[in-house]
Amino acid sequence: MRYSINIPNFGDFADPRTVARVAAAAEEAGWDGLFVWDHVVHDKAAQRGKHFGDPWMLLTAAALATSRIRLGTLVTPVPRRRPHQLARQVATLDSLSGGRVVFAAGLGGPVADEYGSFGEPTEPRVLAELLDEGLDLLARYWSGRPVTHRGRHHEVHDVTLLPATVQRPRPPVWIGGFWPNRPPMRRAARWDGAVPLFESARHGAVPDAAEVRELLAYVREHREGEGPFDLVVGGATPADPDAARDIVAPLRDAGATWWDERRLQTGPGLDRLAPVLRRIEAGPPAP
Repeated sequence: MRYSINIPNFGDFADPRTVARVAAAAEEAGWDGLFVWDHVVHDKAAQRGKHFGDPWMLLTAAALATSRIRLGTLVTPVPRRRPHQLARQVATLDSLSGGRVVFAAGLGGPVADEYGSFGEPTEPRVLAELLDEGLDLLARYWSGRPVTHRGRHHEVHDVTLLPATVQRPRPPVWIGGFWPNRPPMRRAARWDGAVPLFESARHGAVPDAAEVRELLAYVREHREGEGPFDLVVGGATPADPDAARDIVAPLRDAGATWWDERRLQTGPGLDRLAPVLRRIEAGPPAP
């Protein structure tokens, strides 16, 4: 199992210099990854007045401050992005970091705030179509080969985006979604990993191992191909590595390959540097 730190892209973490400090501390303390949120306003009522940082700028600062840990977003809402611009951002970061990018994608939300505030589509069916078409285009752009495409939502005429990503054939693609909703996990089965949230264990709460096993069995039932597949689960664990291990071990045994350390979304200090640094410096759960 590998271990990552999860931070929002607002509050203290809107500053790229702060995120660089977090990334360097995580690498020094033995963590394996740093993942940041990708929001424009998040929940407008809850986050009103807070500063936000662009996640790809934040991750650029993290890449320059580190040499080993994996870097990415959890998750990027592909339906509200232009795939060609997003492909450029990811490929540039993959080059800068020496091939350390993980690309996690989903619908994102809250939909009314993150999409509706800007006149973007909000219908779930349309967002799902934009997500699938966008993912297909991203993979093709990252190949470095010419792309011509005429789809329901996007049109491309003989475009080659260079450089291709350092990682071949592309960076790992993880798909987010709420379990037990089945469609996001069927989508994940077509890619390289799943980053589920659970209706029974919201952001920061530790999921039940039985649900993790059920989810993984469902993904395997719909999985195509023989390549590796990551299952990323997360929550808040205590600073004591042995106590943290006791929480994480049942999830590892259930098939999870990453533990993503994240603070409770409804708890104090979600976007404050000091408590996050304390947890980072204590180190990941004991093996």
